[in-house]
Amino acid sequence: MKFQVLLLPVILLAINACSNKHDPVALDDFSNSQLVDWNRKLTDVIIADIFTPPVASRIYAYPNVAAYEAVRFQDPRYKSLAGQLNELPAGPQPEPELQYYLPLSGIIAFTTVARELVWGIERIDRMEQTYLMKIRAIGIDKNIYKRSVDFGRQVGKHILEWAKHDGYRQRTSNANYMVTDDPSRWQPTPPNYMEAIEPHWNTIRPFVLDSASQFVPGPPTAFDTIPASTFYQETKEVYDVVNNLDEERLAIAQFWDCNPNISITQGHFMYFEQQISPGGHWVHITAQVLEAENASTLEAADTFARVCVTLADAFISCWDEKYRSNLTRPETFINKYIDPDWKPILQTPAFPEHPSGHSVASTSAATVLTFLYGDKYNFIDSTEVPFGLPARHFRSFYEASNEAAISRLFGGIHYRPAVNKGIEQGRNVGRFAMNNIITVTE
Repeated sequence: MKFQVLLLPVILLAINACSNKHDPVALDDFSNSQLVDWNRKLTDVIIADIFTPPVASRIYAYPNVAAYEAVRFQDPRYKSLAGQLNELPAGPQPEPELQYYLPLSGIIAFTTVARELVWGIERIDRMEQTYLMKIRAIGIDKNIYKRSVDFGRQVGKHILEWAKHDGYRQRTSNANYMVTDDPSRWQPTPPNYMEAIEPHWNTIRPFVLDSASQFVPGPPTAFDTIPASTFYQETKEVYDVVNNLDEERLAIAQFWDCNPNISITQGHFMYFEQQISPGGHWVHITAQVLEAENASTLEAADTFARVCVTLADAFISCWDEKYRSNLTRPETFINKYIDPDWKPILQTPAFPEHPSGHSVASTSAATVLTFLYGDKYNFIDSTEVPFGLPARHFRSFYEASNEAAISRLFGGIHYRPAVNKGIEQGRNVGRFAMNNIITVTE
C-alpha cells in the first residue's frame, strides 16, 4: 500500500505532462538557453570519451548543423545550409499547414546526431529524456510535441546520412604513420610516446573548404642542426622562452593547454587527465557570448553552426599541412642537440609540429565571431574555471586567439613560424567560411 502512495505523485505528473496545456512563453524562456546547455553537455561527453582534437571538432559540427537545419524554419529569411556545405542535400521540411515547436525539433535533431558520434550514448539518452520531461512539465500540446520530436528525428537522421559519407570510417584503413631515422621528421615524444594522432585527417570531407589543401600555410623553416642556422635559432628561442618564463606567460600557457590526450603515469598505471579540446574551448567561448547576448534559439543555432563547421575545417586544413611537413617537435630537437634534460611546460601532443593547431583553430573561430559580433567585443572567458584555472578577460576575439596562438611557444611545444603561419591559415579558413555560408537573406 505504501508503494502505491509513493507512486501517486509521479502518475499525476505524467498525466499533467501529457495534457493539452500549452505555454509558449514559458517554453521560449526555457528553450532559449538549451542549445548553449547542450553544447556544454556534449563537451562533457567528449571529454569523458577522450576524443582527439580533430575528432572532437567533427563531433561539434554535425549536431549543430542538424539543430540549425531544424530551427531555421522559424524565420523564412533563414536559408538552408544544403547546397552551401559540401554534398549536403536538401533535407526534411515541416508540413506547412501543421504547427510545430521548432526549438524542440532543433534539440532533438542535435541529440539524434550527437548520440551516434560519441561513445557515451547512454549519457546522451538520459540527458535527452530529462530534457523532454522538462518540456512536457512546462506545458506543450501533445500533438505539437509529438510532431516536433518526429521532425527533429528526421532532420537528425538526414544529417547522419550525410555524415556517413565524409570519409571518417574509411580513414582508418590507411597506413599508419611511419617513424624513421630522419631527424627532421616527427617522432613520438615523452612521457608515453603515443603513436601519431590522425595522420589521415586530411582525407575527411571538408564542410565548406574546396579541399583540405586549399589554404596551405607554407612549409616550416628548413631543418638544420648548425647553431648559426635559422632553424636552430628558432629552436633556441623555444628553449630560452621556457627557461625564463614569468608568471603571466606561464598562466597563458596553462590556460590554453586544451590537450585532451595528456597522459599521467603513476607507477605501473597510466591514465588520461581530462581537459577540453581547442575546438571545445572556442565552442564554450561562443556559448558565453550567446548567453551575454540573450540570443534566441535561432540565433544560437546560426552562430554555433557557423563556428563549429569553421573549426572542423580548420582542423582538416591544419592536419593536411602537419603530415605534409612532418616536422619534429622542439622537445625532440632540444633533447638531442641542446639539452638532454630539458622539458616543455606543456606535454607535447602526439602529432607533427607545423603549423600550430591552436593557432589555426583559434584564429578561424575568432574570425567568425568577429564577423558576427564585431572587432571590439569585450568578454570574460571562464572556460577553464571548471579545470581549476581563473577566468581571463579579452577586449576582442582576435586578442584571445592571438594569446591562444602564442601560448604554444610559451608552453614549449611550437616554434614561432608554426604560430605565425597558423594564424594566417586560420584567418584564411575563417574568412572563406564567412564568405561562403549565407544563412540570412534580407
